[in-house]
Amino acid sequence: ISFGPDVVRALRPHTNAVFDCHLMIAPCDPYIEAFAKAGCDYITVHMESGPHVHRSLHAIKMLGKKAGIAINPATPISSLPYLLDSIDLINVMTVNPGFGGQRLIPAMLEKIAKIRNLVGKRPIDIEVDGGVTLETAGLCTNAGANVLVAGSAVFAGGTQDAYRQRIAGLRLVAGEPK
Repeated sequence: ISFGPDVVRALRPHTNAVFDCHLMIAPCDPYIEAFAKAGCDYITVHMESGPHVHRSLHAIKMLGKKAGIAINPATPISSLPYLLDSIDLINVMTVNPGFGGQRLIPAMLEKIAKIRNLVGKRPIDIEVDGGVTLETAGLCTNAGANVLVAGSAVFAGGTQDAYRQRIAGLRLVAGEPK
């Protein structure tokens, strides 16, 4: 856990920003309530994070939070149709989770497009996490993503001005979501 519930709780009073919590832990269920009470707005769990993902998503919803499902690069999308009524967000991992600075796996662009078609007009965000750079942000939004997670592409700058410039650049190349 990079940022646990205590860090979220300490940050929450200082911003109205949306806190999108991605639990890359298994089992995830013992941590859901703590993150919800700490002030997360979205709580995303991995398809593989426990034996009963429906139960995990229901627990998130019962705590009044938006529920997300994350899928790793090798995770098939065949289970998603059974979850669409339980989720607000699909986090497409475009790298294998574990460390920052990885390159986006190109085959994930097709996966994003398939998920966008599957979601249709439902109010479900499609988030991309991993390898989001000035070179890939537009490819992701053109494929159907409307939320981008950029770590290394932003924080490699080292200063607030560099962060602002990098975020502005990502917004520019990402354009309007499709």
